[in-house]
Amino acid sequence: MRLIDLSQPMYDGSPNCPTHPPVKSELIADHPKDGWRVELLTLANHTGSHIDAPLHKLADGISVDQFPLESFVGKAHIADLRSVCRANEPITREQLSQRLPAELKDRIVLLATGWGDKRAKTKEWLWEPPYLSNDAAKFLVEKGIRGVGIDHYSVAGIGEHNPTTHTILLGSKIWILEELRFPAEVFTLPQPLQLWCLPINLRFHSGSFTRPVIVVED
Repeated sequence: MRLIDLSQPMYDGSPNCPTHPPVKSELIADHPKDGWRVELLTLANHTGSHIDAPLHKLADGISVDQFPLESFVGKAHIADLRSVCRANEPITREQLSQRLPAELKDRIVLLATGWGDKRAKTKEWLWEPPYLSNDAAKFLVEKGIRGVGIDHYSVAGIGEHNPTTHTILLGSKIWILEELRFPAEVFTLPQPLQLWCLPINLRFHSGSFTRPVIVVED
């Protein structure tokens, strides 16, 4: 067995959602003065590769720790949208239906836009990502999926469509996995893929960091 890492690294000053606090990693103890090294992290819990739980958008929604842990392990399908995604343009129902199998009940859908490879503090990455349209979100709800992931910090971008798309997904208890990066190898693998994206056990939190991986049986 081997693992293919889908996560984005976090480090001092790493790119993140521009409406969140900047990422800081500060040494508060180090060798040889203190005999060990310790870092103090300052960042929102929706930074880097992370899970959105319903509580993120819905006041009465469940928190990330209230999902069964098994929910974050399962069969996943990649919708390869790299050839059609453009800055500030929606991902449509039609584009998803053309790139995903008809049967998606209890599956995890991963949206590959190409923006994971663009991660940087640029106008394009920070403010102009492609985004899942409201209608495409309804399509995924109709299909009965368990979770949806994307290679950007927000599945719905940063515009006026953002709140509604999140409400559609999270209101149906579909968790959202954001800030992925897809290595080229994953596009050559037979689908469905086996995904693991276990969140940190943050009690009563709206989301949590995760280390998403594809499990390959060699």
